[in-house]
Amino acid sequence: MLAGVSRYIHRHGPWSTFLELRSLESSVPPWLENWDGDGILTRTQTDGMARAIASTGVPAVELRSSNLNRQLPFIGMDNRMIGQLVADHFINRGYRHFAAYTLDTESFFRERIQKFVNYLRESIDAGCSLLPSHGEATPDDWEDHQDKLMAWLQSLQKPVGIFATNDQLATRLLDACQRAGILVPEEVAVVGCENETTLCRFASPPLTSVRFDGEAVGYRAAEVLDQMMKGGPGVNPRTILIPPKGIEIRASSDEFVIDDPIVLQAVKLIRKQAFSGMTVAEICAQLGVSRSTLERRMKATLKRGAKAELLRVRFGEVNRLLQNTDLTIEAIAELTGFTYAHYLQTSYRERYGISPGKFRQNLNRVT
Repeated sequence: MLAGVSRYIHRHGPWSTFLELRSLESSVPPWLENWDGDGILTRTQTDGMARAIASTGVPAVELRSSNLNRQLPFIGMDNRMIGQLVADHFINRGYRHFAAYTLDTESFFRERIQKFVNYLRESIDAGCSLLPSHGEATPDDWEDHQDKLMAWLQSLQKPVGIFATNDQLATRLLDACQRAGILVPEEVAVVGCENETTLCRFASPPLTSVRFDGEAVGYRAAEVLDQMMKGGPGVNPRTILIPPKGIEIRASSDEFVIDDPIVLQAVKLIRKQAFSGMTVAEICAQLGVSRSTLERRMKATLKRGAKAELLRVRFGEVNRLLQNTDLTIEAIAELTGFTYAHYLQTSYRERYGISPGKFRQNLNRVT
């Protein structure tokens, strides 16, 4: 949002800007009552803050929720479009069973889920199982809720696509899947919301999430505030909803529904044993099928064969370890089934065009 505000100011300013980074729950700042400013951009969470902003008489634009500052223009994300986007993501991958892990603390959370549910019903006449989340005050609360979450996941008809209200809930879902031995995304595919990159990369597997366009929100908010401060046209309170930028697809939902039982068993084996150095011949032996049959059926379902799937899973774990650990290349090779570091480095360069060490350097440079 701040990047969008900055872009508007550089184009249409200059403004003298007082920027105070505050917690959403923080008390009203003492200076606000007598502040001699011309306009306010605010993200309001409490009634007290809403009253304090209104009492200044200064033009203001709300950037968080329209619930408290109803008299102000509101610029924010189009949460109904978000729900539809996630529903289409699952539908287009062949899912016909759906669920949502919900949070009822904010209207925008409810809007996301309601549109997801409604769109599924209206477009393909599909139902949706809902599980409300609960806060955890202690480790025992956390364990209790994860137990309930695992029981819910096990009760769902699979394969199922689950929309989590935000990325934090989605990471809880993935943890519960891991504990319960539920394959992601083969049995349960998960999509979060807000694309909080640190959380998405932290999750195992990495989390698919809806990308917000915060910069567009900030730019439009500064534009509306500028009009209000100038007293020109278009100063009446209004709502502007910004569409999401799309979905950042990661491993938690990057597959299509697998209907072929042999392919599903092969994929399960690969998930469980890929890092042990398993070979395609060993997969065929465990499944009791010929290599040609397995290749034909996997390519028909996944558009890739067994060896390609083995390598995809292994390289995915290599990249996760490169991103999230300081392990040496030798240690990563041993942990991911490549056995020798030089084999990993050669294979990695053939696949990505750079060495794993260079990949890590580039990542560190960006972050």
